[in-house]
Amino acid sequence: MQPSLSLLDTWVVAAYLAGTVALGMWIGRGNRGVEDFLLGGRNLPWWVLLGSIVATETSTATFLSVPGLSYAPGGDFRFLQLAFGYIVGRALVVTWLLPGYFRGEFVTAYQLLRQKFGQGTQRLASGIFLVARNVGDGLRLYLTALAVREAVGLSLPLCVIITGLVTLVYTLFGGMRSVVWNDCVQLVIYLAAALASLVLLIQGLAGGLDEFWSYAAAHHKWRLFDLSCDPSRPYTLWAGVVGGAFLSLGTHGADQMMVQRCLAARNRREAGAALLLSGVVVLFQFALFLALGVGLAAFFAAHPPAAAIDKPDAAYATFIVHHLPRGLVGLTLAGILSAAMSTLSSSLNSSVAAVVGDFGPLLGLGIHRARDPLLWGRLLTIVFGAIQIGLAMAASRLSTSVVNDALAIAGFTAGILFGVFGLGLLPLRVRPAGALTGMVAGLAVLLCIRFGPAHVPADLPAALRTVVAWPWYPVIGSITTMGVGFLVSRFLPDFGDMCHGRATGPDASA
Repeated sequence: MQPSLSLLDTWVVAAYLAGTVALGMWIGRGNRGVEDFLLGGRNLPWWVLLGSIVATETSTATFLSVPGLSYAPGGDFRFLQLAFGYIVGRALVVTWLLPGYFRGEFVTAYQLLRQKFGQGTQRLASGIFLVARNVGDGLRLYLTALAVREAVGLSLPLCVIITGLVTLVYTLFGGMRSVVWNDCVQLVIYLAAALASLVLLIQGLAGGLDEFWSYAAAHHKWRLFDLSCDPSRPYTLWAGVVGGAFLSLGTHGADQMMVQRCLAARNRREAGAALLLSGVVVLFQFALFLALGVGLAAFFAAHPPAAAIDKPDAAYATFIVHHLPRGLVGLTLAGILSAAMSTLSSSLNSSVAAVVGDFGPLLGLGIHRARDPLLWGRLLTIVFGAIQIGLAMAASRLSTSVVNDALAIAGFTAGILFGVFGLGLLPLRVRPAGALTGMVAGLAVLLCIRFGPAHVPADLPAALRTVVAWPWYPVIGSITTMGVGFLVSRFLPDFGDMCHGRATGPDASA
């Protein structure tokens, strides 16, 4: 494959990668221990954490795929309904979950579960996070490498290694401080690339802004609300607000990658400000990406591409390759890398934190007692970096549908993890065995909902083949986990005692 980047674009991308590593190493020079490496000394400003939260939840898929939602025939702004739910969910996290994280010197979100349900639940929740996070981000690394390969013409394995190693190096030396400051830089880069693209799209229309608005109005691109109650439709007001709220409760209230940012804040008030305001920034960010999709639709209607665009997700990539001027192509590619690397670096650091906080004593790593605990943190960073690079390599052998299914399974964790945290918040007695059983039941139900309809025989009722849209997964997972956990604790107390090795019944010792 021949590279499509000009010399100027190549230098822009190279300068970005070198600058990212240099910034990470410079910022991380003050790390003195595990708390510095994992939590930035618990002294990071709220506005830096806000930028890091937004950049972390913005992947390459978001950067390229969200414009495709409004670009597609019949596409519009209905995706934005999900962002309304994100804001609601963040407000609930700040109110219900955040106070608990600041009642102790926690390193991970799951240490809070130990106080309520014991180490078994803590480690199961942390294990679910570790598996889902590293599998999902290994696949995101693979998808990013595909985009880089198309731009620069290198082999896919080499693109995986370059992207993975650059992310690993600045995370390895800089720790949390490097991650959050680089996230902020990356946020600026990819937003600047998106804004520049939108301006050029509008300038490329004969009628300029007037043509942009008239095209959008004529094709109903500004439609925002959908009041349908159809559970198979992902972008309705109910799926957006309810599903988005539950999703945000799971991803920002019970997922180590986001909770770790809150724990790195100076205090609870600043952590709450960063978390809540990040929802507003994400709302405007999604609006920008959707407007970019409308601009792409108007532009390609006036200037049909030489080759048909088969998938809406490919529209922005086609514009980047064939219509952006030199220099800006490199900036946009840097934006794509920024969106990916902010997620991957956060994944590495939060995975290390999960091992340190939840499994360190069990595995005998001696992290808290070692003469050089920082060395252990960096060694674990290398291990997780190698795992994600390996998973990205393996993903190249999978079909696209398998990759999407794996990402969908990783998304199940939001509902399950919030469900077990919700059990801890209930003013009722919930036994450790109930919490563990609820998590297993939540995962089983979600697997049936996700994959079951395709395997239901034709002679059974059609209702069993109903497809449930993905925004409802966190809702179903949370409710199932909490419901089963409560019922097991309420009606099967002996089961809970047996799981913990305690005798029951009349012969039990006092």
